[in-house]
Amino acid sequence: MNKPMIKRCETMTEVRQHIDALDDRIVALLAERGAYVAQAARIKQRADQIVDTARIEFIVDRVRLKARKAGASEVVMEATYRAMIDAFIDFERGEFKRLKEEA
Repeated sequence: MNKPMIKRCETMTEVRQHIDALDDRIVALLAERGAYVAQAARIKQRADQIVDTARIEFIVDRVRLKARKAGASEVVMEATYRAMIDAFIDFERGEFKRLKEEA
């Protein structure tokens, strides 16, 4: 991953416009990620399969490396991903329960 091309801003309005545009993209990507998490809930057979600690650590290590290569804060990236993963685990638990109740 290459370092992103960041435009120089002269005002807070410009900074906020760029952040808002990024948030639009991030929300769309998180919605896509959530759809795959929902599929994981459908595919998994047991609730104890929802949390895969080895996979979580693989993801965190991977994004820390990507952050380093992109010139971003590894600490921020790890904290963001851990919070996101925790939220998606909660979502997956709910989906798993809902799907199993429907079956």
